[in-house]
Amino acid sequence: MSRHTLSVLVENKPGVLARVAALFSRRGFNIESLAVGPTEHPDVSRMTIVVNVEESPLEQVTKQLNKLVNVIKIVELESSASVQRELLLVKVKADLATRSHVLETVQLFRAKVVDVAPDAVTIEATGSSDKLDAFLRVLETFGVRELVQSGMVAVGRGPRSITDRTLRPVDRPPAERTA
Repeated sequence: MSRHTLSVLVENKPGVLARVAALFSRRGFNIESLAVGPTEHPDVSRMTIVVNVEESPLEQVTKQLNKLVNVIKIVELESSASVQRELLLVKVKADLATRSHVLETVQLFRAKVVDVAPDAVTIEATGSSDKLDAFLRVLETFGVRELVQSGMVAVGRGPRSITDRTLRPVDRPPAERTA
């Protein structure tokens, strides 16, 4: 099995997320990560889906995804040809004896403290899954009280956009229609 990151443009309508997730579920695939948000076009959303499957079953799923009415475009993003990041918020025990060590760790991983309490700090970190996993392993020695991690978001490297040749001219904002 191998890990695949799919960038899926969909119509920004109710129920689309449920239909896409159901398609993966029917195939017996576990979605490792799922992030959905708006794009530069208000009527289009982007789903970033990370799934661990073999090549041929993934091809079948992408073909079925393309048949869904609300799916506009699907692109598989290779890690070497894209920028991929996750967000981590973690609350760590940090009393007077350990606070300086926690703050050194935060600096080492280029994270930042977003909240301070007398016996804890909340830290925000962004990066690859590997970086965040390494950061959490170090923080575990201090005591993790709470953590939340976003799904992967990714965008292709270079000047091209997934929407360059996807949206019809009438779907684009007026400034882009003449380009």
